[in-house]
Amino acid sequence: MTEAFPKDELYGLISQIRRTAISIPSNIAEGNSRRSKPDYLQFLKISRGSCAELETQLIISKKSQIFK
Repeated sequence: MTEAFPKDELYGLISQIRRTAISIPSNIAEGNSRRSKPDYLQFLKISRGSCAELETQLIISKKSQIFK
């Protein structure tokens, strides 16, 4: 999706969106590898926060007409 963004956003919002999108499954995997339910739940909470962050970034990009 970020390929459609203007090139001048490459190191701004594009980079942030990509990092956030990657962190979601990465945190789930890391939590799962801890083999402890409390640790896993903590990493799921972190992932949920990243989902909210990603949603916000996409809303900002749409409202600012970066992505149409």
